[in-house]
Amino acid sequence: MLDSAFVSYVAVMSITPGPNNLLLAASGVNVGWRRTLPVMTGIVIGGTALCALTTSLLAVLLNWVGVIRLPLAIVGCGYLFWLSWKIVRSGKPGERQSQQRAMGWTQGVLFQAVNPKVWVMAMNVAILFTPPSGFTVQQTLGLCIGFALVNIPCVLVWVVLGDRLRLALQNEGKRRAFNYVMGGLMALTALWLIVDEGIKALV
Repeated sequence: MLDSAFVSYVAVMSITPGPNNLLLAASGVNVGWRRTLPVMTGIVIGGTALCALTTSLLAVLLNWVGVIRLPLAIVGCGYLFWLSWKIVRSGKPGERQSQQRAMGWTQGVLFQAVNPKVWVMAMNVAILFTPPSGFTVQQTLGLCIGFALVNIPCVLVWVVLGDRLRLALQNEGKRRAFNYVMGGLMALTALWLIVDEGIKALV
């Protein structure tokens, strides 16, 4: 079940840029790696929970997601635009690192519910790796543990990258430029996702 194809797929989807990783890198830069660990934990828990949901309820979920896919994408991308603004505004002049609020694990979990990339990832895991006879409870648990174990080091890379960049971005102007770039990338990600969903809905 946890073969090389599964590990490769989850690793590639986990480590490539997306809303989670942009958020983690920006948080690492602005509040450091220790204060980013709670939201990272929430991201892993939320993604793993979606994996469990999709593998357990694949047939029902496929029909349900078809109906709510566009509304979910609109809500999710709206949230991504809001996060983009928050990233751009983080670390504003005169604000000390200790005064900045770090996201918690609950926010990380809830963010997965509106993160289109994680939904696609979880759906593909369910579609590609569920045997025709379905999973037993033990197999679903094993798949989810494997998902989390592959996901953790991949997202941790982005946390550490952000934390290391923090040392290079002590200058306020450089920090602000970084936040603008990360916020812009998050906004472009949201725009790309919503346009893609709109095209699919029209086809």
